[in-house]
Amino acid sequence: MSLFGRFRSQIETSDQNKDASLNTHYYKGNFNKIFESVEKVFHEDADCRILTVSKEHGEIAVEITKPFSCFLIVTVVSVKPLETAVDFNLSTERFSILGNYPELKKRIIAYYERMNQIHTLIKGKQNS
Repeated sequence: MSLFGRFRSQIETSDQNKDASLNTHYYKGNFNKIFESVEKVFHEDADCRILTVSKEHGEIAVEITKPFSCFLIVTVVSVKPLETAVDFNLSTERFSILGNYPELKKRIIAYYERMNQIHTLIKGKQNS
């Protein structure tokens, strides 16, 4: 990561990400099962407040309050009958002298690790 990359205040997972830990994760399960468990993960997290849920679009908007304020969009997409992709887009308006990117990345990796405990990972970086 470049010096300036460290100061980015937005991070997104995707299939083409240069950082393997930020690649889209694919889980074994149908859309409804994965979507409901993603929603449950954020509903049970005391530092998170679900703002909107759009099952039709496969999106959940979450406000994160601790350790600093962030906004998260989780996208859940059915790829095959029993293969569902989960992506995260996390951003903050906080100013940090050391940069926000490392903290945002840690948070996304932690969310993927949580999902890996609940569902069978088909494709993506195994963080455990």
